[in-house]
Amino acid sequence: MNDLTNVEEYKAVAAELVNIGVEYSLSLLSAIVILIAGYVLAGWVSRAIRSRLQTIKRFDKTLTPVLSQIARYAILVFTFVLVLAEFGIQTASIIAVLGAAGLAIGFALQGTLQNVAAGLMLLFLRPFQVGDYIATGAGSGTVEEIGMFMTLLRTSQGLFVAAPNSKIWSDSITNYSKLPNRRIELVVGISYDDDIDRACAVILDLALGEERVLDSPEPVVNVTNLGDSSVDLELRAWTRRQDYMDVRWGLTRDVTYALDKAGISIPYPHVQVIRAEA
Repeated sequence: MNDLTNVEEYKAVAAELVNIGVEYSLSLLSAIVILIAGYVLAGWVSRAIRSRLQTIKRFDKTLTPVLSQIARYAILVFTFVLVLAEFGIQTASIIAVLGAAGLAIGFALQGTLQNVAAGLMLLFLRPFQVGDYIATGAGSGTVEEIGMFMTLLRTSQGLFVAAPNSKIWSDSITNYSKLPNRRIELVVGISYDDDIDRACAVILDLALGEERVLDSPEPVVNVTNLGDSSVDLELRAWTRRQDYMDVRWGLTRDVTYALDKAGISIPYPHVQVIRAEA
């Protein structure tokens, strides 16, 4: 009789274990499906938002990656909540767990949170935007994207730079694209034997003849330094930001030709060696 009772108890326990296994297997399978679907949906929504916002001409491109990332992370958090709910965890418990986890993660990832805070400040104060050429302590280049954690730059050499937002925000930022005009400063050395006034006139006429040089402020040429082997003349002329490099390169080349044509030499250092008599 006892043996039969024990067998019945074992069967009941086994049946209960099977039921529990089937139940949790179904929950695990559902959780995996939800997790995969949420991950795919988050990526699809993020790309869709980015693609849609990029087609809106009046929308600030700086905000596009941030909004797409916010949507992605929001869907991932919601997916995580649904996964936990599949295992019978109550909503209040989920919120408590997320709060505790968020606090622990916040202490563990203080540097990462600094990047997020710095990214928000960069978006709010707008020291630069997508397409600007900037120089910071984290690097220099054209801004490709301002994300929640880092800013992506493309250097003039075609290199990719991922700069942490906190490093950019904590240092000075030079934005070469913010203002409409830039000043060209071109230094040229002439010989002490040459006519300084004539050299200044030649350089100034060259600048005035360049149509991309602005009339106001007027270009000027002054003596800035008396070197060991040359008198240094500096041309200061203003041009539009987008013409800066082309005008600077062109003036640098043309000044050489103009001075040479005018018979004004551009000296180079000489070293005189005197041999002592034996």
